[in-house]
Amino acid sequence: MYTDPISDFLTRVRNAMMAGHKVVEIPASNLKKEITKILFEQGYILNYKFEGLDQPQGTIKIALKYDKITKEPAIRKIKRSSSPGLRQYSGAKDLPRVLNGLGIAIISTSRGVMTDKQARRDNVGGEVLCVVY
Repeated sequence: MYTDPISDFLTRVRNAMMAGHKVVEIPASNLKKEITKILFEQGYILNYKFEGLDQPQGTIKIALKYDKITKEPAIRKIKRSSSPGLRQYSGAKDLPRVLNGLGIAIISTSRGVMTDKQARRDNVGGEVLCVVY
């Protein structure tokens, strides 16, 4: 049994990319669904599908995105920032800038899960879940 479902989500995606898989299946939760939607909107994954929503816990199928020529994954690095043992909260003015704006930080705010750019625009802070570039 794992104690940090977000770390498990990120590790499954990272391992699937390193192995060159096209699709990865992950147990679903509402927070993982929101993170998946953000990754899709920002262009880090090709597509996603929520399955088994009639069951208590469904699954998320994520189609990973690779470069057509070099076969490099679109996600260079995906790293958990805040953990259950050491939560990292940031105010709207102190949100991290990933690679000087080229990457994204996924933030859990009182208005829902959003990127660091959206949180700065809405002037809200929150827990920094992970960084992606």
